[in-house]
Amino acid sequence: MLNLLEKILDNPNFNETDKALIQRTYNAAELAHRDQKRLSGEDYITHPLNTAYFLSELGLDATTIAACLLHDTLEDTSIKPDYIKQEFGQEILFLVEGVTKLGKIEYSPNQPNKKTALENINSLKKMFFAMAEDIRVILIKLADRYHNMETLKSQPKEAQKRIALETLEIYAPIAARLGMGRIKGQLEDMAFPYVYPEEYTWLIKNVLDKYTDRKEYIEKTGPLIKRRLNDAGIKVIDLHSRAKYHYSLYQKIKRHDMDPEKVFDLVAIRIIVPDIKSCYEALGIIHKHYKPFPGLIKDYIALPKPNGYQSLHTTIFCERSRIVEVQIRTPDMHDHAENGIAAHWAYSEGGKKKVFKAEMKETKWIAQLNQFLQEMKPQEGIEKVKIDFFKNRIFAFTPKGDVKDLPEGSNPIDFAYAIHTDLGHTLKGAKVNGKIVQLNYNLHNGDVVEIIKGKIPKPSSDWLRMVKTTEAKKKIKAWFTAEENKLKESQGIEEKVREKKIQKKTRVIVEVVKKGTPVIQGQTGLMYKIAKCCNPKLGDKIKGYMTVNQGVSIHLTSCSNLKKATGKRLLSASWSLRSK
Repeated sequence: MLNLLEKILDNPNFNETDKALIQRTYNAAELAHRDQKRLSGEDYITHPLNTAYFLSELGLDATTIAACLLHDTLEDTSIKPDYIKQEFGQEILFLVEGVTKLGKIEYSPNQPNKKTALENINSLKKMFFAMAEDIRVILIKLADRYHNMETLKSQPKEAQKRIALETLEIYAPIAARLGMGRIKGQLEDMAFPYVYPEEYTWLIKNVLDKYTDRKEYIEKTGPLIKRRLNDAGIKVIDLHSRAKYHYSLYQKIKRHDMDPEKVFDLVAIRIIVPDIKSCYEALGIIHKHYKPFPGLIKDYIALPKPNGYQSLHTTIFCERSRIVEVQIRTPDMHDHAENGIAAHWAYSEGGKKKVFKAEMKETKWIAQLNQFLQEMKPQEGIEKVKIDFFKNRIFAFTPKGDVKDLPEGSNPIDFAYAIHTDLGHTLKGAKVNGKIVQLNYNLHNGDVVEIIKGKIPKPSSDWLRMVKTTEAKKKIKAWFTAEENKLKESQGIEEKVREKKIQKKTRVIVEVVKKGTPVIQGQTGLMYKIAKCCNPKLGDKIKGYMTVNQGVSIHLTSCSNLKKATGKRLLSASWSLRSK
């Protein structure tokens, strides 16, 4: 244990004040956790010490290391918040409390009921609100999860699978979104055998020999490539092989019909050169000596991935015509590719640790996810969050070079709505890399997408089946709801006008009926007059007589004048109070 503490304190980037703070927090944590044991039987203090060492290796500041040492004290010991604030300051207390809240999160993805779904959503809200306030909270949590995965074998089997699945579906994707490629890969590989034991066994059985073969091939080929670069005057800081992580490899093999031979980057050559100029020069020299594989040259320096990843990738027919992927980058690019957002922590000239905020483009998704979770209905479950924010990502470009980060399987409709709601509503067609494509075309990394805009907003209900992102679905549904409301409102106005006319007419009819309106030949509204000779009243038996120019004359059926009338002019009549 003390060896790890010594390694942390030996970091040349910590000054004496930093070291004193770390030592004091270690002493407090060790005392608080004394006599506590982990399931492995080790002293509990080994856990916070390992997580702190992990973060020190990433280059995190002394305040974060100190908070990491104390991260379990509020939940598992008698230490109180006031003590941490008094002894170590408000900033450390804030980080410790943030991690403590995350420690209570339990993710349950398997067919959650309504209560579990709500708990999952609320847990994720806590996590990402904490990330939005201070990204160091999730970095401490990732370090905590990393060490827990290293010691997972001590947990009961049921807990092993739950923790591993949570790691695979939540924590590893968070690391990926933060650009922390090494941690993402390691977390996935530690979780892989617990979550998918049969698939893991298949991979090891069928691919391990190929790993060894390709690694040996690159170890022999690497020096030859390095010599060619040196002969061209390009300084090579480092050249090494990079084996693909097991879980990532398995996912890629699945996309290639379970044929490992179709995966060219099983083991890749990674070349580190001093600057960007050297990157492109190195690419030119490699292509001079080795034919590039068509369509597999990727410039992530000019067009970085949304998480900040930069590198040149090319796949070549190398020595003995074997196909090999080559990655070329600077030391800064390599640091960022491995450690992502943690690479933004740097030291000032005076040696004092200074925390630099991550670029907005790399953390913008956290704010987007916060908003998404706020608007999300608990009954929708966790799957939508995983699709929109945690699944494999692709990025495509507008014709002006703006990048859009989307889930794998997205199409031009998703792309249009990711740019602007109105653009999605008026989408008429799309071009990808200059060619017209169908709207359900699956976009790929690096595609340039041009949206063909119509004049009138007119989404199709079919789009709801086609789009991948929840955001696009939400906007399409909102459009149809708004249109339906407009139609209902329009119909409502027409109906009200019609009702008013009917009510007015009914009132007139009812008023007349109350005075004694005759119904003549089954009709109301005919021109009539009450005969003065017999003066019939409401309730009397009546008949009508058609006069020449004064309409119908209403008489009692017993009226003597009516008996003299001819049959053609006599009309049936009665009184009625029913409105017509």
